[in-house]
Amino acid sequence: MSPRDRVLSMFDRPAPGAVPVRGCPFIGAAAEFPDPGTAVHSYAREQKLRMVRLVTALVAELGCREPAALGEQLVTLADGAASRGMVLGDPDYGRHARAAAETLLAHALPAGAS
Repeated sequence: MSPRDRVLSMFDRPAPGAVPVRGCPFIGAAAEFPDPGTAVHSYAREQKLRMVRLVTALVAELGCREPAALGEQLVTLADGAASRGMVLGDPDYGRHARAAAETLLAHALPAGAS
């Protein structure tokens, strides 16, 4: 799978029979343990930072002019899609975030990048 496809797969509808969308477990954990000094909150933070590093590396591989900014924007979209999908009971809510992600990628990547 290409780096672009890997990025966009964050917004795919869950496979049939998959566990229902419950939002991001790390956001839930951080909300339950709001003190940043707790081990749970710290672990959730590290996982969120790891995700942005992974996405940033993918968009850098595509030749993005500002990979750190685009990485943050894309994971913010993914977090929002997961949360809204859970609250609204719409497992396909990621389609909206995917459209926004495609626009961000189109504007941030050199012509012809895939």
